[in-house]
Amino acid sequence: MTTEQLYQIFESHPVVTTDSRDCPEGSIFFALKGASFNGNKFAAVALQQGCAFAVVDEPEYCAQGDERYILVDDVLRAFQLLARHHRRTLGTRIVGITGTNGKTTTKELMAAVLGEKYNVLYTLGNFNNDIGVPKTLLRLKPEHQVAVVEMGASHPGDIKALVELVEPDLALITNVGMAHLQGFGSFEGVVKTKGELYDFMRQSKRGKVFVDANNPHLMGIVQGLDLVKYGTPASDGLFVGGKVVSAAPFLRFAWQREGGEWNEVQTHLVGAYNVLNMLAAISVGLYLGVSADEANRALANYVPSNNRSQLEETAHNKLIMDAYNANPTSMSVALNNLNDMEVPHKMAILGDMLELGAASAEAHQAIVDQLSRLSLDEVWLVGPEFARTRCAFRKFNDVDEVIAQLQNQCPSRYILVKGSHGIRLDKLSQCL
Repeated sequence: MTTEQLYQIFESHPVVTTDSRDCPEGSIFFALKGASFNGNKFAAVALQQGCAFAVVDEPEYCAQGDERYILVDDVLRAFQLLARHHRRTLGTRIVGITGTNGKTTTKELMAAVLGEKYNVLYTLGNFNNDIGVPKTLLRLKPEHQVAVVEMGASHPGDIKALVELVEPDLALITNVGMAHLQGFGSFEGVVKTKGELYDFMRQSKRGKVFVDANNPHLMGIVQGLDLVKYGTPASDGLFVGGKVVSAAPFLRFAWQREGGEWNEVQTHLVGAYNVLNMLAAISVGLYLGVSADEANRALANYVPSNNRSQLEETAHNKLIMDAYNANPTSMSVALNNLNDMEVPHKMAILGDMLELGAASAEAHQAIVDQLSRLSLDEVWLVGPEFARTRCAFRKFNDVDEVIAQLQNQCPSRYILVKGSHGIRLDKLSQCL
């Protein structure tokens, strides 16, 4: 079946699912495969649960004569090509975002700002891979005026593959840093892969690229692009410039459009480093016609709820929950921010940074060396990578050991909780 033929079916049944346990009536089930599962085996179940059609790529799972089964060569590729066809058919203006750190927060901030003026579709959570991106595109409706689509990567070529589905009209790379080095091989591999978004924009000549003008790694690969620059501090040549006013602990920042008046915004985000995410969202918003007042209102009202730069107050402590992901770049920035916060009794509970490959030992040692130079009251390290570092900080094998220790004490502190998701430090919020 061709993409065009499949799209005709999708137009009559515009809801898709990849989970046989979630089958809205009349939807299309795509039988995706993974390392430990084969969706083809659940096609019949999906049809019984309410799906109108099941897209499969193994003929033995098609019931003979049942036209509800749609046989294709590769289900994932059919899913992706359907999403691209849908994107092209609607022609919605799309902002494509990637980056090592801050892309999910920036995506949410940008969606909030653009939502003041437009009907906006944006990536839910971190559905930013080869399955999540087409799912996002297939959620597009004619009433959506703008879409903000996040793209993630852990191997060379990942962004190239995703951007060729998204075909963004505007593009932004938040930054590049040391993450997923096991997949990328080196920091240079990270830069090259994230830069695949720039490559697409350069070749397609589709539209503007928004860039932090003070990021040397990004500015080194922007040749031939139509740029909109933002950054700190404000200076000539920046479309939007800004500065941190305070972070005690919530970020308060000021910004101005080039040659315009200064605006000041009190946010609900922890971390001075978020000022660049704010400026990125403002830049895209202003470029697309959102007013300064609308942007200010959106950013002031935005409250994080995804374990990113979020402050939780418990009966005993104030927690800076940043336990969704971690890499050397984001870990270092978060620690400097904690150190600079104008609050008493500061503590860090840090989990291993995963997927760093051969660079892991050196990266974890660099973090504990940084910790030794900071003025924190207490530091707990969790996981086998931190266990191998040379330091006097308290170490725990896993999060369960930390939970057991917390039953014996409830200090009144500001606590940064940060680590890779696989270390499961998010479980600590119930105990602190």
